[in-house]
Amino acid sequence: MTRVWKWNRPVTVREVLEDLQKERSIAYTTVMTVLDNLHQKGWVRREAEGRAYRYEAVSTRAAYAAALMNDAWSQSDNPAAALVAFFGMMSEEQRHALRDAVRIVQGPETAEPPEPAPPREPSEHRERTEPGEPREPNEHGEPKERREEKEPGEDNPGAAEGGAGR
Repeated sequence: MTRVWKWNRPVTVREVLEDLQKERSIAYTTVMTVLDNLHQKGWVRREAEGRAYRYEAVSTRAAYAAALMNDAWSQSDNPAAALVAFFGMMSEEQRHALRDAVRIVQGPETAEPPEPAPPREPSEHRERTEPGEPREPNEHGEPKERREEKEPGEDNPGAAEGGAGR
């Protein structure tokens, strides 16, 4: 698979053979058998070209590595502990790559958690919004509902005396 991923294009048995023979002695039939086995397992697809086949990876090397990690993680009896142990094995460079990947998956709107708003004092005055004025968005990106605070007793005569207003 390494050779097929390396070229990132459909390859023949002959091309893989010649590349491997730069490092070691290997038979044509061995390479042909391995590529056929990879095809049977669904890792490569092949297309006939004359009397030979061209083989192409079904997925990227990154997708394959991710599937291996997911499989190993899902077989753990304690996934959180497995992740902690895995992260502990990572180099600083790998941890930076992990942070970048998490930012990509979360998207820009969730990459940085919003700062919590300071608690409001009951006597704090909220600004009233005039009709037609732009309003800041809520957590879903929609304009917040207009809230106009009323003074005690305003439009609710019983509220000033602590009554429920009738």
